[in-house]
Amino acid sequence: MDSALAGMDTASLVAADQRYLWHPFTQQQGWMQEEPVVIERAEKTTLYDTDGRAYIDGVSSLWCNVHGHRHPAIDAAIRDQLDRVAHTTMLGLSHAPAIELAEKLIGLAPAGLSRVFYSDNGSTAAEVAVKMAFQHWRHLGENQRTGFICLRDAYHGDTIGSVSVGGIELFHSAYRPLLFQTWNAEPGDISDMRSLLERHGSEVAAVIVEPLVQGAAGMLVHPPGYLRAIRELCDEFGTLLICDEVAVGFGRTGTMFACEQEGVSPDLLCLAKGITGGYLPLAATLTSEELYQSFLGAYDEFRTFFHGHTYTGNPLACAAALATLEVFETENTLERLQAKIALLGDLLAELVEPLPAVAEIRRRGFMTGIALIDLPVSARMGHQVTLAARRRGAIIRPLGDVVVLMPPLAITEEELRRLVTITATAITEATAGRRGSTD
Repeated sequence: MDSALAGMDTASLVAADQRYLWHPFTQQQGWMQEEPVVIERAEKTTLYDTDGRAYIDGVSSLWCNVHGHRHPAIDAAIRDQLDRVAHTTMLGLSHAPAIELAEKLIGLAPAGLSRVFYSDNGSTAAEVAVKMAFQHWRHLGENQRTGFICLRDAYHGDTIGSVSVGGIELFHSAYRPLLFQTWNAEPGDISDMRSLLERHGSEVAAVIVEPLVQGAAGMLVHPPGYLRAIRELCDEFGTLLICDEVAVGFGRTGTMFACEQEGVSPDLLCLAKGITGGYLPLAATLTSEELYQSFLGAYDEFRTFFHGHTYTGNPLACAAALATLEVFETENTLERLQAKIALLGDLLAELVEPLPAVAEIRRRGFMTGIALIDLPVSARMGHQVTLAARRRGAIIRPLGDVVVLMPPLAITEEELRRLVTITATAITEATAGRRGSTD
């Protein structure tokens, strides 16, 4: 055990957790009634708890781990940067890792994006994009463009602006009095998007979407051509398009960015999660040159983007991100991923889809949502499945009664087979004797 934990056994750590911690998206009353897993270390795609039990990391430590834990190239990059500087502000200063990473990101991003604004997580990447879009139109004298169109069941983060452009009632309804108004389009229905733009187009600052897959909504997959059609409508009605690739970026859908699959270049692109390979907090909002230019002016015009974070462009995080992108190249990550995407589809079709408790499998690339049959909310069936999987050596997460599989891109085919097998067995065990709701 690490020296920082010396003298504390698992029971002591659990007691301290329950005494002091408040976990995200967690009903703490339920948390106190269960035996938590305390992770001590990790290696490649395996997590180890303080009792030495091993688990496949089936959700990439919340969708952010790309190349596995303790990757030697990323470890080395962070150690090297520690010998230089761990942190310096970007307000009035700059540093090499942030500059080099910005150049790399622009080289990888869809055509037309030319500027990088750093923040520290997916919520802030979306918050930045929303504020930039709003302020952009004010600089152009179109002050009526204050509204946003988002998709029903959208999720763009947990800050007030990103929640405002979200649409998941369970997460967001409690904060309704704090939020600005938006218009919600039906996912996958381009005629509904057109109708909203026809009614409100002159008031819309931007349309914001999660390209191809709405992750937190339960892995809702959009129909082919939908993203391309939204881009064309934004052009027709003269509004901006924000693509939030926090969840779907860095290979999750099979290409570096999901936008690539429909040849779409957004006006703003939000990145986070996998950008550092799951090592350190970092986010980036990429913009077009046209949008960037609208913020230029004399000091006393006050066209500055008045937004920033203490850890904007942190050197350690940027070093990790540079190493992460380098590993994509040296290990041919995306090329090698294609066979694993196909294998995942085959395994799901063989082992999971036939199960009576499975209503639907939603998948794009390496993003999978297994929707269970309609059961009472009080049964917490998605949670019960994850507990059963944990007992068999896999960490997976539910979104309600949708069981999510999103392993690191570096997972081996053997590990992938084991992960899907464990998931199928866990679903069978947890749902034994259950029938769908007749309500």
